[in-house]
Amino acid sequence: MNYQENIRRCVCIIHDPSKSNQGVLALKALKLSDSFMELYRNNEFNGEKLRGKSLSWVDIFEEIPIKVSNSALVSAFMTELEADSPVTQSDYDRLQLSTNPFMERNMEFLIDCMDDLSMEQQKFQFYYRNLSRQQAQQQTWLQKRRAENMVCKDAGEEPLPEEDLSNPIFKPLPEPSRLDSYLITNQVSNYCNQINSVAGQSFSRLYLMKALHEN
Repeated sequence: MNYQENIRRCVCIIHDPSKSNQGVLALKALKLSDSFMELYRNNEFNGEKLRGKSLSWVDIFEEIPIKVSNSALVSAFMTELEADSPVTQSDYDRLQLSTNPFMERNMEFLIDCMDDLSMEQQKFQFYYRNLSRQQAQQQTWLQKRRAENMVCKDAGEEPLPEEDLSNPIFKPLPEPSRLDSYLITNQVSNYCNQINSVAGQSFSRLYLMKALHEN
């Protein structure tokens, strides 16, 4: 947030070395969306504000397309190297069939995120239980006060106010921030996409190797 507010055209570059070891250069450029920055600046991550901005967890980040290019000298140098070593290590890496380390690591991260998300949901469940209990107490108090006002009216006395702000049951309960749950949900989605992508590539390699063996 601070970088993006103080540095023009600021992005966050993410490199995944574990995925790059599979022969695929894993780079991403991300920035915070303007709508998310506005809410974060005002610290208004409650249900009403999020619904008003139509902001969901998929709207936290904006991905910027990346184009990797080399200078003319680097391209010329790489061309010189190709004659001596036509097959590079990255070419062999693309043929690796085992993706167990990468998959296991992402599954571990995904399980941790699901545990964190469950804890965040428990916070909201506790909040809504307290809110329902408070609303029930308010209704009971209002019914009692209206009955007292009917007695006062029959006696020709001034009715009592139906809301007593000094009463603790009328004090609004602070709603938990949804920021953590939004960030965790975004992480869960990212890990699922990573697992899905690697699993798809692994199946493609296995089918390719099967075809080669058959031939």
